[in-house]
Amino acid sequence: MLTIHAADEVRTAWDGEPLRDAAVAVAGERVTRVGPAEDVVRAFPGARVRRWPGVLGPGRVHDGPLPDAPSPRERVHAVLKLGAVAVLAEHVDAELRAAAVRGGVLVLPAARPAVLAEGGRADLAVLGPGGACLATVCAGRLVHRRH
Repeated sequence: MLTIHAADEVRTAWDGEPLRDAAVAVAGERVTRVGPAEDVVRAFPGARVRRWPGVLGPGRVHDGPLPDAPSPRERVHAVLKLGAVAVLAEHVDAELRAAAVRGGVLVLPAARPAVLAEGGRADLAVLGPGGACLATVCAGRLVHRRH
């Protein structure tokens, strides 16, 4: 199913220029379109549209140790709640790696810039006022939504 994630502001890179009233179309695990919300919605009639408050941008890379939690799965989920969709290999053991892979979280050998690009993996984070993560989409799946 195709989902359109729209926001008042979309950034294809966190340090890039914002796109106002924009949207990201996601089909499966991939970004299919980034652009003005009106154009994206028109291009995909019948798609589910999620409108987010705040700023929508690429999912983050968590570059430190994973937060403490009772289980590896919960430690990975704690990272997702921060808007991160990738962790660094140096901070995960075999159990954490397995939990990350099961959850669709990337395990990277080194940090890399997070970007949103057509054809790229659909990893998104929505940040509200003060930078708090409101939602995380990992490989096209909504995995965290702040209530």
